[in-house]
Amino acid sequence: MKQVGLVAIGRNEGERLRQCLLSVIGKVAHIVYVDSGSTDGSVEMARSLGVDVVELDLSIPFTAARARNEGFAHLLAANQDIELVQFVDGDCEVVEGWLVHAQQELEAKPQLAVVCGRRRERFPESSIYNQLCDIEWDTPIGEAKACGGDSMMRVEAFEQVGGFNPTLIAGEEPELCVRIRQQGWKIARLDAEMTLHDAQMMRFEQWWKRSLRAGHAYAEGSWLHGSPPERHWVKESLSIWLWGLLLPLLALGAAWPTTGLSLLLLGGYPLVTYRSYRYTLQQGFSSKGAAIYAISCVLSKFPGVQGQIQFHLSRLLGRRRSLVEYKTPILN
Repeated sequence: MKQVGLVAIGRNEGERLRQCLLSVIGKVAHIVYVDSGSTDGSVEMARSLGVDVVELDLSIPFTAARARNEGFAHLLAANQDIELVQFVDGDCEVVEGWLVHAQQELEAKPQLAVVCGRRRERFPESSIYNQLCDIEWDTPIGEAKACGGDSMMRVEAFEQVGGFNPTLIAGEEPELCVRIRQQGWKIARLDAEMTLHDAQMMRFEQWWKRSLRAGHAYAEGSWLHGSPPERHWVKESLSIWLWGLLLPLLALGAAWPTTGLSLLLLGGYPLVTYRSYRYTLQQGFSSKGAAIYAISCVLSKFPGVQGQIQFHLSRLLGRRRSLVEYKTPILN
């Protein structure tokens, strides 16, 4: 059996981090927790559980990608026999049985570089925003183009592509997966429970920030890998620009010369919402869940275009992008 190590990352996750670490202690060969400047006692708590802790240099901008890279380097330095690495966000609890299942899948299929399973929201009933997260993560089973923040990776493949891009503030996992697939490896989502996540997203403002971050990620991903044949996130970015900015500008800007006829273009919003609703319903979700998700998909174009604009402005001005955080820290 190949040895498995684990890298958890977090910042001010409090009790969420404790649950995360307790779910994996004794189940892998080595655990590393990478902290991005927590002020809630996370570092001390992790050390009290016997976990190796890496505290990131405060003078260098934090990103999840940078944290995972440094955790990976520390893990391999501590145990050179590690061949598989489970990455997990500090707000997630690893489900019993997942680590063994993922390990067995990677050992049985040498062409696989990355496997992930079903991430579920711990409290989907707490808010419509938590429910949206739970629906969003229910992606198709089988070969996939990308994974999320929770996944098990083959050390060989990770090292071959140089790990995560540490400058990305979002979308670092799909970007890594683009480079992994370009080297001939495969990625799969398994039909298995993987992690329980605690989004703790209760306010519209949090949803807006998260959607803005997604728009930024789509913009940067398409900028880096938008050329054929990959066309990474080009379709998603074009959709954001169309529905989040161009269509409303055209409809409202041409209202006077067209005596209001251009406003008919706004009828596209309920049509695309209904199409999304029908698709989500066909995936087995409830009518209420499908409706919430469909409306969110359309409304998210507006914060999404804000994220796109922010990325391109920062790129043109040569400015470093800062993290977009939507969570409220849990203080001890």
